[in-house]
Amino acid sequence: MTVRETLDFSRRCLGIGARYDMLAELTAREREAGINPDPEIDAYMKATAVQGHETNIITDLTLKVLGLDICADNIVGDEMTRGISGGQKKRVTTGEMLTGPARALFMDEISTGLDSSSTFQIVKYVRHLVHVMNDTVMISLLQPPPETYNLFDDIILLSEGYIVYHGPGENILEFFESAGFRCPERKGVADFLQEVTSKKDQQQYWYLDQEQYHYVPVLEFAEHYKSFHVGQQMLEELKIPFEKSKTHPAALTTSKYGQSSWESFKAVMSREQLLMKRNSFIYIFKVSQLIILGLMAMTVFLRTEMPHGQISDGAKFFGALTFSLITILFNGFAELQLTIKILPTFYKQRDFLFFPPWTFGLANIILKVPVSFVEAGVWVVLTYYVMGFAPSAGSF
Repeated sequence: MTVRETLDFSRRCLGIGARYDMLAELTAREREAGINPDPEIDAYMKATAVQGHETNIITDLTLKVLGLDICADNIVGDEMTRGISGGQKKRVTTGEMLTGPARALFMDEISTGLDSSSTFQIVKYVRHLVHVMNDTVMISLLQPPPETYNLFDDIILLSEGYIVYHGPGENILEFFESAGFRCPERKGVADFLQEVTSKKDQQQYWYLDQEQYHYVPVLEFAEHYKSFHVGQQMLEELKIPFEKSKTHPAALTTSKYGQSSWESFKAVMSREQLLMKRNSFIYIFKVSQLIILGLMAMTVFLRTEMPHGQISDGAKFFGALTFSLITILFNGFAELQLTIKILPTFYKQRDFLFFPPWTFGLANIILKVPVSFVEAGVWVVLTYYVMGFAPSAGSF
């Protein structure tokens, strides 16, 4: 599949979630308050709330933001087929989740294999998504550059299984200064945070000259955070119970899958049809192979009459039946290879709740079983009368 088709499929499977309900609620509140929304924003919100179509503005926006518009019509590729680069595949994987209506995303080291510019663009888009749609996103990055680090609203610093700090990014340097450690001016904050809890690198950041340096373990940092004003504020917020009455009914997901079973089946069915069309050469080759083998078998077991009464006559028919069975069996091995090849993708999408597993199995049964009947029919039509299984063409 191409990059665009991959993102379109994930968007169709994940659905629109509560976008339609939230749009209806927003429209009602705007009408009550007498607010006229911006025409472009209003058109965008309505376009994102449309489901069932094969393409959507969300796909085009995701392609543009992730820098995949230049390869949108290229095949993703695999070990045997040359496709897009490794960094672009990483962005496609990220885009598969961004096209959906998820309100909470947990993204682990999405910068692996990407350059700093691409990482900055992705995190910047996610930041706008969080601020506009009020989503919750947790991202872990491997040595982010300063401009990417500054895009984060809150920072969670974990070390040795403890939460060293959790709060606004502008207060984290203040927290470590209160513990006796200061980040140098020309030092990146992200690099400072990775080294300040390390026993090997901690001493270089000690700035209290009047006091003797001593190693501060991670547990002591975690205890100090509880007395820091950010930590105390966090504890106070956690003490406030959640009030369901202030939450819109569409804010929480109540279904396991983003689409109904019928819509999920249609999406999977359309994808399998597309893959069969792309691999049409394999099916044409298999039928052509059967025709050639059938012509060969007809010359070997050429027998238009069915004499009986001798063991040697039965042995010939047993040989013909065995050869036919083995030919049909080995002709299906090419289909087995295609099925095994798609299993990793199926397992990933099944675990991410793209669609119910039975839709994948049913779609393959509906599309692949008729192909097997056609292959068997071609073989029978060519060999049944010529090999002598029927005494005449009329009996066949």
